[in-house]
Amino acid sequence: MTIYQFLLLFLLWVCLPHFCSPEIMFRRTPVPQKRILGARIPRSDGKILHRQKRGWMWNQFFLLEEYTGSDYQYVGKLHSDQDKGDGSLKYILSGDGAGTLFIIDEKTGDIHATRRIDREEKAFYTLRAQAINRRTLRPVEPESEFVIKIHDINDNEPTFPEEIYTASVPEMSVVGTSVVQVTATDADDPSYGNSARVIYSILQGQPYFSVEPETGIIRTALPNMNRENREQYQVVIQAKDMGGQMGGLSGTTTVNITLTDVNDNPPRFPQNTIHLRVLESSPVGTAVGSVKATDADTGKNAEVEYRIIDGDGTDMFDIITEKDTQEGIITVKKPLDYESRRLYTLKVEAENTHVDPRFYYLGPFKDTTIVKISIEDVDEPPVFSRSSYLFEVHEDIEVGTIIGTVMARDPDSTSSPIRFSLDRHTDLDRIFNIHSGNGSLYTSKPLDRELSQWHNLTVIAAEINNPKEMTRVAVFVRILDVNDNAPQFAVFYDTFVCENARPGQLIQTISAVDKDDPLGGQKFFFSLAAVNPNFTVQDNEDNTARILTRKNGFNRHEISTYLLPVVISDNDYPIQSSTGTLTIRVCACDSQGNMQSCSAEALLLPAGLSTGALIAILLCIIILLVVLFAALKRQRKKEPLILSKEDIRDNIVSYNDEGGGEEDTQAFDIGTLRNPAAIEEKKLRRDIIPETLFIPRRTPTAPDNTDVRDFINERLKEHDLDPTAPPYDSLATYAYEGNDSIAESLSSLESGTTDGDQNYDYLREWGPRFNKLAEMYGGGESDKDS
Repeated sequence: MTIYQFLLLFLLWVCLPHFCSPEIMFRRTPVPQKRILGARIPRSDGKILHRQKRGWMWNQFFLLEEYTGSDYQYVGKLHSDQDKGDGSLKYILSGDGAGTLFIIDEKTGDIHATRRIDREEKAFYTLRAQAINRRTLRPVEPESEFVIKIHDINDNEPTFPEEIYTASVPEMSVVGTSVVQVTATDADDPSYGNSARVIYSILQGQPYFSVEPETGIIRTALPNMNRENREQYQVVIQAKDMGGQMGGLSGTTTVNITLTDVNDNPPRFPQNTIHLRVLESSPVGTAVGSVKATDADTGKNAEVEYRIIDGDGTDMFDIITEKDTQEGIITVKKPLDYESRRLYTLKVEAENTHVDPRFYYLGPFKDTTIVKISIEDVDEPPVFSRSSYLFEVHEDIEVGTIIGTVMARDPDSTSSPIRFSLDRHTDLDRIFNIHSGNGSLYTSKPLDRELSQWHNLTVIAAEINNPKEMTRVAVFVRILDVNDNAPQFAVFYDTFVCENARPGQLIQTISAVDKDDPLGGQKFFFSLAAVNPNFTVQDNEDNTARILTRKNGFNRHEISTYLLPVVISDNDYPIQSSTGTLTIRVCACDSQGNMQSCSAEALLLPAGLSTGALIAILLCIIILLVVLFAALKRQRKKEPLILSKEDIRDNIVSYNDEGGGEEDTQAFDIGTLRNPAAIEEKKLRRDIIPETLFIPRRTPTAPDNTDVRDFINERLKEHDLDPTAPPYDSLATYAYEGNDSIAESLSSLESGTTDGDQNYDYLREWGPRFNKLAEMYGGGESDKDS
């Protein structure tokens, strides 16, 4: 605190009226006598008013805070009118801080403060005073309450609640736009003087910002502040008490102000012309390249939308806006062709999507650039004249007839020659073939619509100079019908006629089917191959016919079965016909025409056989069947384990027994052939199921000098006479490979059926010995040149 401030406060304290009378006087008014001292005041009604005097004469005490003297600070004096000055009274003080902060001289009633007092800690203290008789300790005055108020001095500077403030204001704001308000507080007494009156001023941040002195509101001071030029500002605000006058205390705070972005900058392309390249083989949707317009703004104010507004490539290319990178991605919209066009020009526009109407005068908020796209040539595969082919051919054409021609060309400028071939996976039966030079498709086997009406082939076109460049096309061959099949009975008919049938009676309705499919539909005619005295055919003209009887009554004992040939003809060209034979049985029927019996029993009973004879015949038949079954069972046991090549069982015979060499004493000995007695038991055949175990026969021992050939011949004769040997040769086949594997055959002999477009011309370079193979695989009938 400066000397000037201290002197000013001291003068103010001295001049105040209450500081001139620190002594409080009190007179005692005896309560029992209720003596009233006062002045007489006349009234208008003639009566006199009396004012009663109080025993204590009170006033508030005022104490200056922050006392810096060495002695106790004098507060004031208490005095009773009962005090005679003889020391008979004793003054007592109680309440806030009594005895510690405030002490009283019990004889004189002087009150002192024992230490410095801060008003900001406590603004006033409430105490109670009383005067008592020192001898009797009885109060001579009632206890009374008084207040000691702490008088404020300017000892606290203004303070801000935050050391650093953060605020923002849009760029390009007008002058006077409010940014933020800062408020400082002063702990001094605002009701006394100017100690707590705060004035704001700006110490740093001019000339960009200003502050209102009374409110602390910070406002913009310059127009059109541009974020792109400067984004951050630091402003220092001072708050000073005493109304900002000299000698006042002050405090400061820092305000960091950020200019927020507005859309006041249009997008701009860095180049007027952009060059890109793309291969002609790029599929639709391929990214060719990217363009980007820069925008000095940020966030949504910098968002840009790209579009193609002009150029000769608007139909061939498209542009997509990438939101993350704010780039325009140019993509292929349609297939490209280097031979058709090699350069395209696009005019691309970039425009802001969020435009602020306040800044229309800064526009337009868009920009354009020219994009030139060069098409690069690649070696393309051949191109067929159609995406697919459909050929129709009648099934009766001769082998070798051309059914159609496929056409393909090399789209490159070199125009390489084309070689055609068939994908044999689509023609496993090799019904068709193709001329490798001109693409003519012809038949190599007869066609049959009834076996397959459609053939779906795949033709391969490859460049001769670069066989890897190939293209496939689907060829659909439809086989047209020719009337080459005769109609036949639709089903097998089990026909009977009753013995009591009358002429004209219907015994069967028949119908026919034809594998052919004429355009006008099926039409059949039914007739008899020859005149039949017993039956006749009546055509219903709806592809059905009725079989009628021609005579009265039939006798199954005379003829039990009739065969009736029926001729069925179609109506197509050339006419096809066939003869079907109906088997008509003669049966016994009731009066309603229902069949009762057509069996052989009805024929045997009239022969005179008795029931016992029939039973005997049945027994004989049963016995014969049992014997036959036993014989078949025995024969089945002798059947070889491997019947034929069609046997699909897996048979594994190991031939890898090489023996142990000279040191193997258990190896095969030729002496065994010469000494059959050395064989302890006879080996059984492994290719048939043994029926019983036969005891091996002993054969006489051959002399040591017997020739091996004679010995083997003797053994052959012996086995030829062996009754247990089968009367047939047993053949075991081990060439069965099982079903097809996923890897297919690895044999080179079958490579001609698995890869129709393989080139075997290199066989001609191996010499005359391989000319035949070259003709078979390289240029044979499968793919011969035109």
